Amino acid sequence: MKMMNKIMMVAMAGLMLSAYACGAKEQTPTTPPVPKDNTADIKARGEIIVGLDDTFVPMGFRDAAGNFTGFDVELAAEAAKRMGLKVKFQPIDWTLKETELDSKNIDLIWNGYTITDSRKEKVNFTTPYLDNSQAIVTMADSEIKSKADLAGKAVATQTASSAYEAISADAETMKGFKDGEPVLFDTYDDAFRDLEAGRVDAIVADLILARYYTAQRGTEKYAFLDDNFGDEEYGIGVRKSDVSLLAELNKAMDDMKKDGTAAAISIKWFGENIVK
Repeated sequence: MKMMNKIMMVAMAGLMLSAYACGAKEQTPTTPPVPKDNTADIKARGEIIVGLDDTFVPMGFRDAAGNFTGFDVELAAEAAKRMGLKVKFQPIDWTLKETELDSKNIDLIWNGYTITDSRKEKVNFTTPYLDNSQAIVTMADSEIKSKADLAGKAVATQTASSAYEAISADAETMKGFKDGEPVLFDTYDDAFRDLEAGRVDAIVADLILARYYTAQRGTEKYAFLDDNFGDEEYGIGVRKSDVSLLAELNKAMDDMKKDGTAAAISIKWFGENIVK
């Protein structure tokens, strides 16, 4: 009887070990699938879709006839042509730009798109092609002469912009703003209207955009502070999975720089070659 009990105990132990081993195998995590590179699909479609904020002068906006125009628009059209593709410009909600890219509603984010660490976590960037900074703009008769003078003032910027990120990174200065935070606008058109009406005291915006805006409205009406909220670079945003597209786009941009096409487009819009 004792021998029989021992045999049964050994058998039961074996069954338990076998069940445990099977369970352990079932719980082994599987390697997630590698995201698909969509470059071949874009090539088959024959068209690449560029997402932009169509009020962001002079990078990408609409002319009086409603057509897309701007420095980045012309660069994108030329790059697409060199890649054997047509280009479609798709206006998007700039606060959802990375979501639009991930959802494949667009293929590129190309519209004065600043390279930041937080954005690098969501998209791949091309080689930087423009330098920029976050300028502080006031009306010419303003008493604001430095960042320190922004204390207690209403400071405007665009929602979900790199300017907003730059302001937020300077928490010490931001907490001195009126209400302890910037006044947010959907577009810089609205921000400049409020600046001129006296509803805000200053605007933080991309230097390239701010210089173009003020030139169109009358440079003498505005002042640019020597202080700013940091230097930065523009790049083109590509889905993390689309490594082939990133390589082709970098090559197209490099070729445009080498043969002078990028310089010619820059001179048309800025009066000089500011392409990196």
